[in-house]
Amino acid sequence: MLTYSFDHKGKDTLYEYLYKQIKQDIITRKLVPGEKLPSKRALAKQLDISTITVENAYSQLAAEGYIYSVPKSGFYVAAMPEEGTAVRIMKNTLLQGQKQAGAAGQKEPRLQADERIRQEDKNDIFFADFVNNTTPSANFPFTTWTKLMRETMSENSQDIMMKSPSAGIYELRSAIADYLYQFRGMQVEPEQIVVGAGTEYLYGLIIQLLGRDRIYAVEDPGYQKISRIYQANSVSCSHVPLDEKGVSIAALEHSGADILHISPSHHFPTGLVTPVSRRYELLSWASQSDGRYIIEDDYDSEFRLLGKPIPALQSIDVSEKVIYINTFSKSLSSTIRISYMVLPDSLMQQYQRELSFYACTVSNFDQYTLARFIRDGYLEKHINRMRNFYRALRDAILTDLRQHAKYPCVHIREENAGLHFLLEVETELDDRELVKQAEKAGIHISCLSQYYYNQENADSHTFVINYSGIEAEHVKEAVGRLMDSI
Repeated sequence: MLTYSFDHKGKDTLYEYLYKQIKQDIITRKLVPGEKLPSKRALAKQLDISTITVENAYSQLAAEGYIYSVPKSGFYVAAMPEEGTAVRIMKNTLLQGQKQAGAAGQKEPRLQADERIRQEDKNDIFFADFVNNTTPSANFPFTTWTKLMRETMSENSQDIMMKSPSAGIYELRSAIADYLYQFRGMQVEPEQIVVGAGTEYLYGLIIQLLGRDRIYAVEDPGYQKISRIYQANSVSCSHVPLDEKGVSIAALEHSGADILHISPSHHFPTGLVTPVSRRYELLSWASQSDGRYIIEDDYDSEFRLLGKPIPALQSIDVSEKVIYINTFSKSLSSTIRISYMVLPDSLMQQYQRELSFYACTVSNFDQYTLARFIRDGYLEKHINRMRNFYRALRDAILTDLRQHAKYPCVHIREENAGLHFLLEVETELDDRELVKQAEKAGIHISCLSQYYYNQENADSHTFVINYSGIEAEHVKEAVGRLMDSI
């Protein structure tokens, strides 16, 4: 029987507190794998809370892989890693989290392949582009940004003209650390953060830190630009296949990789969320050698459209094996080339010794403006507004898909995870022909198979619907053209 008191829930909502309590019981094995949880109605009655509170808690636990549902049966506790390194990491993470929670209560929150990819160059000739990420100009906070730029010029005129530290100005790094603490549950110091002009630049720094003699593993399927960047930097790159939980541990071991580059909170292009059991297995893999690291690409974690954002892998890393990387290109605009990474302390010390001679690649003017934007709460407001905008945009696309005469011939997958979803199509056409037919209709689209390195494993007849750059007024016609083309 699950019995919890809500007397000490602090600032958590009821569902957040319930989610944390059940999660802790699963990690400590008070709830064992395969154990059936009470029904939502029964638990709500037992705890004297609403059914929707239990439903939200269960949904978040399921999204993170702590529990799973069986149709017409209920919810069950998911299998956690077997006893060994992964379990030790998991338990140490829980202990560390409890210590940090206690400390947090005493301090203020800190304020192919090439042929497939070349289609990116053709996005300006299509009626609708379901491939590239763009931010409609109406959605950018120009008025606020202009105000903050004027304030920066007035109040930071001397600072703007001074040389920025290699890792970025302290004000921006501090604002990013505050943001990660409040919204991603990450306890990091500003001194661990390196700011750069785009993630590509940061990948180059990581390669110099970790070495060109290492094998870098990427996900297959995956965002192919990442592997091309590694190859352009003259490092060995291994493409590791996915299973239903993310990167295959067996394939990862077989690859001989030293470094693993993944996007566990929302994989592109499959939309897969790596469950907690696999996350601890990956941390266990990394902990088995001093030279192993995981690069966590958290590129659109802010835009999970159902429930809370999935916790970052870095937040459960107690062995300093995760390099966290993110960008403001998704949350603000694809043309704002400001990204950042969080390095473990040991790697940050190495960065200061070996790479601090580099000049920061982001202008002081932009850094101070963005620092104000984050510090004054504008980023949080903007993300909340954009999340609502993208949810409405996605819902409009889904509605038009479901109302189309050909809807029985398609199947929608992963519509809640982020700014894209998958659309399986029942058709005799091969993927190349599907893309050509859509192009003739004025629709720029890609298929899931285009993102596979190993084409033998490719999943065919599945569109990747990246909707962030679609104009709301074009949705109905864009959907109509796409569906008519299949």
